[in-house]
Amino acid sequence: MSEELKLLGENLKEEFADKVISLENKLGELTLVIDVNDTPGVLKSLRDDPKFHFEQLVDVCGVDYSAYGSDVSEEGSYPANDADNRPFKYRFAAVYHLLSVEHNFRLRVRVFAKDDAMPTLHSVIDVWPSANWFEREAFDLFGIIFLGHPDLRRLLTDYGFVGNPFRKDFPLSGHVEMRYDAEQRRVVYQPVTVEPREVTPRIIREENYSRH
Repeated sequence: MSEELKLLGENLKEEFADKVISLENKLGELTLVIDVNDTPGVLKSLRDDPKFHFEQLVDVCGVDYSAYGSDVSEEGSYPANDADNRPFKYRFAAVYHLLSVEHNFRLRVRVFAKDDAMPTLHSVIDVWPSANWFEREAFDLFGIIFLGHPDLRRLLTDYGFVGNPFRKDFPLSGHVEMRYDAEQRRVVYQPVTVEPREVTPRIIREENYSRH
């Protein structure tokens, strides 16, 4: 670990001693895990405190940890609801990627939503206005609700889309499909008609498969 990274870690532990759930160094970057209720205060301090001065929010990523650390089942599905065997207590999280131009520091902050059925976090638009579309993307793709967001609506999928496509238990074919109806002269939605296709993995194909 570089001296700069070590100093950043020490300052984080000193400043947020009672708020740090975990702090780890992986791939030359620190990851700070904090409680959802501490999010607004901690992130605002990370922006304003001269020791940190993370003036730039690079990205906010939604994550579904339901299948993290586990293998795909024989049926080809993820054990999305197997909470007992997950490495993390909660399923959904937001990961904030911060940059301090002044100190040339990068920091990853992870916050877990405590309700898997309705994952809810605090919006950080008041801290970094650039979080606007990042949070809308996480809402659209993962169904994470950001309290305090002034315009939380879908960003990448259309208005008739059903579900959240980046969740591990979301079917690849989706739930509905859209087409143009010539009689009604408009786009209509209907249950998906794509038949599930079974693909044989290369690793279990018969010997000399490619020669045929």
